Amino acid sequence: MERGDVCLPQAILIGLIAAFGKFDCQLGTLYAFRPIVLCPLVGLVLGDLQSGLAIGASLELLFMGSISIGAYVPPDETIGGVLACAFAIQLGQSTEAAIALAMPIATLCLAMKNILNAALPILVDRADVFSGQGNLKGVYAMHFLIGSIGCIMAFLLCSLSFYLGADAIQGMLDFIPDFVLAGFGVAANILPAMGFAMLGRLVLTKQLVPFYFLASCCAPTPTCPSWASP
Repeated sequence: MERGDVCLPQAILIGLIAAFGKFDCQLGTLYAFRPIVLCPLVGLVLGDLQSGLAIGASLELLFMGSISIGAYVPPDETIGGVLACAFAIQLGQSTEAAIALAMPIATLCLAMKNILNAALPILVDRADVFSGQGNLKGVYAMHFLIGSIGCIMAFLLCSLSFYLGADAIQGMLDFIPDFVLAGFGVAANILPAMGFAMLGRLVLTKQLVPFYFLASCCAPTPTCPSWASP
């Protein structure tokens, strides 16, 4: 199959990957919904695992701060990451194109999800009724029903978008000037340093810094194994 040609089985598998990421929240949030987990699966389906790994790592850094805290609902990194990776690989584009596509797609999916979430309080109220009755099976059923709705939405959205939207995405990428994509490439190279800086800002506190130095001083000196010595 030539690049740019989309077949239905691949579109279905892409949708199943997105649905798997959405269902992760129903299993206790194992963080399988993150791009670094899903994008390699997309690359495996499309026959380019290496690009899937590279795009997944870059998009993970892009969405590193995409965490729901309080009333804040972040862009949908699951659908955004899956579709951006799928379109970039299928159209023969680079990591820069995936970064350019990921955030707009994720933001658009967030708007669609907000419309869907308007109907979810009905199921939540029903779960409250079951809870008041002591009906745990009813509460579990509402829990998985709410999750199943998100899985179905992710499956349909990713499958149909990937199957029908490749030409539109290619036209949009052709419209973007080369210097803009080059700028995304520079940003992609900066993202790892930014990610480590954000992590260091969280963990390098005055209370913990002495322990880091203590651990480095007490760490044993690595020795060369006997079988590796000349």
